[in-house]
Amino acid sequence: MESPRNLRYTNTHEWVKGTKELKVGITEFAQEQLGELTFVELPAVGDSFAAQEEVGVVESVKAASDFYAPVSGTISAVNEELQDRPELINSDPYGEGWIFKITPDDEAELDQLMNADEYEEILPQDD
Repeated sequence: MESPRNLRYTNTHEWVKGTKELKVGITEFAQEQLGELTFVELPAVGDSFAAQEEVGVVESVKAASDFYAPVSGTISAVNEELQDRPELINSDPYGEGWIFKITPDDEAELDQLMNADEYEEILPQDD
């Protein structure tokens, strides 16, 4: 499994795209671990979060998992499509399956996120 090179990553398996307004979702690895998603609890537009603070929950037939703010900031948009079609995260985790957008309080926090190579190093290795 290869992670898109144009994204940044967290150790809790969120991906981040952008600089001024960040589009955020969960990685291919994370959605594969969860299995078929059945529900997404989205944050509210206008809510503010600290970096690594729980923002919402994705649920599957196997488990529920929290997802987190990659940086401190304010939610500027949510993917309403996921209310009726949470499986978009399974079928297109880096595209139509995005979860929320956040406007960072401090763009310097982006420097704390991993690039694709660093992210792939924390994933379990297939032997």
